[in-house]
Amino acid sequence: MDRIFTEYDRYLFASGDHCCLHQKLGSHITEENGVKGTRFAVWAPNARSVSVIGAFNGWNKDAHHLAEESGIWEVFIPGVDHGTLYKYHIVSKNNNHKGDKGDPFAHYWENATNAGTYVWDLDYQWDDKNWMRTRKRRNSLASPISVYEVHLGSWQRVAGESNRFLSYREMACKLVEYVKSMGFTHVEFMPVMAHPFYGSWGYQVVGYFAATCRYGTPQDLMYLIDMFHQNGIGVILDWVPSHFPSDGHGLAYFDGTALYEHPDPRRGFNPEWKSCVFNYGRKEVCSFLMSSAVFWFEEFHIDGMRVDAVSSMLYLDYQRKPGQWIPNQYGGRENLDAIAFLKKLNETIYKRFPSVQMIAEEATSWPMVSRPVFSGGLGFGMKWDMGWMNDSLSYFQKHPNTRKNFHNKLTFSIWYAFTENFMLPLSHDEVVHCKRSLLEKMPGDDWQKFANLRLLFAFMYMHPGKKLIFMGGELAQRVEWKHEGSLDWNLLEYPNHKGIQRLVRELNVLYKKEKALYELDFSNEGFQWLDCNDRERSVLTFIRKGRTTPDVFMIACNFQPVVRENYRVGVPLDGVWKEVLNTDALEYCGSGKGNCGERTAQSQGWFGQPFSLFITLPPLGVVIFKKKISVKRKAKA
Repeated sequence: MDRIFTEYDRYLFASGDHCCLHQKLGSHITEENGVKGTRFAVWAPNARSVSVIGAFNGWNKDAHHLAEESGIWEVFIPGVDHGTLYKYHIVSKNNNHKGDKGDPFAHYWENATNAGTYVWDLDYQWDDKNWMRTRKRRNSLASPISVYEVHLGSWQRVAGESNRFLSYREMACKLVEYVKSMGFTHVEFMPVMAHPFYGSWGYQVVGYFAATCRYGTPQDLMYLIDMFHQNGIGVILDWVPSHFPSDGHGLAYFDGTALYEHPDPRRGFNPEWKSCVFNYGRKEVCSFLMSSAVFWFEEFHIDGMRVDAVSSMLYLDYQRKPGQWIPNQYGGRENLDAIAFLKKLNETIYKRFPSVQMIAEEATSWPMVSRPVFSGGLGFGMKWDMGWMNDSLSYFQKHPNTRKNFHNKLTFSIWYAFTENFMLPLSHDEVVHCKRSLLEKMPGDDWQKFANLRLLFAFMYMHPGKKLIFMGGELAQRVEWKHEGSLDWNLLEYPNHKGIQRLVRELNVLYKKEKALYELDFSNEGFQWLDCNDRERSVLTFIRKGRTTPDVFMIACNFQPVVRENYRVGVPLDGVWKEVLNTDALEYCGSGKGNCGERTAQSQGWFGQPFSLFITLPPLGVVIFKKKISVKRKAKA
């Protein structure tokens, strides 16, 4: 049989345009000349020799050598079948350096310190046709997107069995049911790609084409995603193209040279994470990463990717001191190779999968991250709004007596809110490393802590932008997230915690139901301040409206632990305004201060609005009013 890696493949690979390397490199079960076996193919241009070793040949380094052509090594081995454990033994031209390596394109890795890889068939019968047919609408920027971020190893454990992990298939029952019951539209998994160190949370990847075996097989993960889709929930994966670990069996120094990483440590090593940085100037590496992204969309039917640590890719001096980095060819700090890669990546993904979303975790003021490449942007669909998150959490940690001095932390985000397509993240990064849980960030006694947390969640859901909450936030966890255990589900025995969970559920329901709260998340046409300057009383009032609905919402937020009776708010419309949600309601364990279900607008104007409402603002609370506008339809002739 001819070599699986053709001349055309070599051309695409070398130009950085090959996005399906997983179909050619790696191990593939096949039949050649009537004989069943597995064909192995690996990229190692600086190798002197490459052989496949495994239990099938007694780990004999001389039993099965691969033949090389243009840096691609191949061999067909009869009788090797699904589930066979193997590695590559590579002898380098570089001082005869020798090493045993896992297959970079393997679909299944051992969970071991010096892990090997398995020959693995990815056959799976999907049953998510209805979802795939409709997901373009569900993933649209004009649709409601509320994300539940999950670390699969610590969402829930089996306490009676040595605190073991739930499997993918167990989560297909428990996690899917829970996310659906909570009303989230999407779930986001922290990285599920093969990673040797569990404590890295998945951000130190060795297998860019493999699901971690900690929770089951690749097909088990497919089943979990399938079940989410069958229940109307999208799946986003964290993906890490910014760096990889220096483990000896992984990508680092793969063929005895810096093959995947940049050879100069000032570009090829991240001093904070102690990990290797991809060489984006090498076109074959770009093809590798591009193929990895395509693989997860193609084989696992995922609906979006959250691209980790984009900031570290954009800047050559990221987390480096003077003298520890090399300027680009123009003397600047921008990583021109990484920028070109990100643009090509996003163009490729949206061209091949137009119904998905690419989401950037990018924490700087880099412009046009979520704008199309053709208009000068990086091409992402959305960007995490780290500024909103930092400002909001900073404000909420202030004692109420001092909050008037920091009022601008609440209002500043609107100045830039529509320059990008923002997702508002209350992510895992905010509840680890001694930062405290969301609940424990809040000042005051226990009542004020819970009221503040309800206020934070409602403020986020009413603020323009898509939403993300890390698991446990909806339970009002008292302790930081710990990846070695489970969430504290027993907290739901207590009314205060149950009240937070109920509020998050009902915020999701309201958000998904009302077009005015999501249709124009990324346009200033959907938002209007009523009064953003009442810093003395720490009150904000604003309007949300949609594109295809005439209904209008008025949101009033009181960031002080005092009740404000007869608080006057200017509104654009007269008539009855219905109170549709109050974070201080008794069912959320609030004090029950509210507006008896509705208020009627007065004819007196206020703050530039033609009408006004006199409302009760509950302590540390948000009240949401809806003005429903009936549209008269023409009678049929």
